[in-house]
Amino acid sequence: MNWRFYLFVVLISIPTFISLIRPGYFPMHDDLQVMRIYQMELCFRAGQFPCRWVPDMGYRYGYPQFEYYGPLPYYLMTASRFVGLSLFSAMKLGFILPLLLGNLTMFLLGSSLFGPWGGLLSAVAYAYAPYRASDLYSRGAMGETWAFVFLPLILFALLRLFKKPNLKTAALLGLSYGGLLATHNISTLIFSPLIGLLALVLLIREKDKPVVVKYGLIALVWAVLAAGSFFLPLVFEKGYAHTESLIQGYFNYLAHFVTLKQLFFTTFWGYGSSEIGPTDDLSFFVGPIHILLFLVAAVAVAYRSFRRRLDQTTLVVLLAIIFTLASLFMTHQKSTFLWQVLPLSYLQFPWRFLVTANFFLALSAGYIFYKLAPGKILPLAISLITLLFMTNVSFFRPREWFDLTIWEKFSGYSWDRQLTISIFDYLPVSAKFPPTFAAPLLPYGAKTKISILDFTRSSDTLRFTTKSLTADVLILPQFDFPGWQVKLDGKKVSHRRAFDLGLIALDLPAGEHRLEASLKKTLPRFVGDLATLIFAPLALYTLISKKPHGQK
Repeated sequence: MNWRFYLFVVLISIPTFISLIRPGYFPMHDDLQVMRIYQMELCFRAGQFPCRWVPDMGYRYGYPQFEYYGPLPYYLMTASRFVGLSLFSAMKLGFILPLLLGNLTMFLLGSSLFGPWGGLLSAVAYAYAPYRASDLYSRGAMGETWAFVFLPLILFALLRLFKKPNLKTAALLGLSYGGLLATHNISTLIFSPLIGLLALVLLIREKDKPVVVKYGLIALVWAVLAAGSFFLPLVFEKGYAHTESLIQGYFNYLAHFVTLKQLFFTTFWGYGSSEIGPTDDLSFFVGPIHILLFLVAAVAVAYRSFRRRLDQTTLVVLLAIIFTLASLFMTHQKSTFLWQVLPLSYLQFPWRFLVTANFFLALSAGYIFYKLAPGKILPLAISLITLLFMTNVSFFRPREWFDLTIWEKFSGYSWDRQLTISIFDYLPVSAKFPPTFAAPLLPYGAKTKISILDFTRSSDTLRFTTKSLTADVLILPQFDFPGWQVKLDGKKVSHRRAFDLGLIALDLPAGEHRLEASLKKTLPRFVGDLATLIFAPLALYTLISKKPHGQK
């Protein structure tokens, strides 16, 4: 019977993304998705896999976009380009899939705890959380939108691990958590302490602790190694980029707390951005029906808690309620003392805690149907689902559409904006400040004119021939970054950094020479890539294999 509920989840999800099917382009505040897909496509076509260095960003000096920014959703979108989708369609697919998949994973989790009707209510509450619409249609937050897919899957796998601690459940948990690691850094930082605390509480009640701990640790190692191609360089090479810019000025968390009115006492809908103070043109409210469901679930949990010993489902929902309140508290200015004590500044915006707030709130909503008499569920379910749909569906649509071609998007002012809009985010430390002008099209000499012949450039390689009458210093229009290697006439030569932009420079002898500059793998990149190549397929094979794997 559950397949009918899954089908209903798919059908009820369609209104959240139906508007994306129409032709055209819709504007978002973080308007970089199409450009990132295009840059990753250039990586793929040049054979740079995994993609780390994008050639056009940073005003055409290039920078390590996907060394620090979760690449997994963009791998999926870029792959769709090779089956014929346009850049705009690939971007829309990147938003449609997480809306649909996130609702399905929430139903999977909710139905495992509360039965199909409870799972359905949680899935619909999840689908129509106003913040998810804000993430997509206002912010255009691709990584955070995809994070909503993995949160239910991680908790589902964790709870399954306590029931059946074996390699299969460890593989599921490892792949789920690894997927979040490779998707959105900030959601991982916010969610990890909460899911860790939940696991600890469940472990205290567990009788066979050593077995659960064993497979839990296997899952954690599996997650890190499966996501190693992204996670290991991110950890060990964090200092190679100007990450301090991510917490300064506009990005200082003190400027972006949310008021109680914005959370609970308004349904204002905006398509703008988060501003300093309470005048945001962006919506953060939870939603009146969501608040109602949360309160009813909280009362039900309190009632069962006082009446009898907590079963695991009630305990999980009790923790979900606590985590919801804690997450909402972290969005408010009263939590400043925690932001000052804990290393949270890189989260930038306190309202990012609405990711976990909406996840745990939607999960707790399904508890309303837990152990409820079957005869009472259907009319109540229809009423609640209808209320959720009617009060929130209007938020799931773009503000406007443009009949824009990709050539118009990637030309003139719009193209320049795509090249520079996030230039502070991933600027290599070799550059003291970002460039104010686009990079020259060709390498050049510091003192004399050098002829550049047969110049070709891919995402991570420059090849060309030089001719000069005198020796000079050759400047490449490329930020230096650990891993860049230069060969002169087939032999590796040392290079240095030129000017305040930290460009690649080398001594060039007189005469005709063949040069090649390419980005090589450092040790963390090599180890990370090897780990992913081995452990991601291994975890997937273990998960789908029909063989028993050490089940308790």
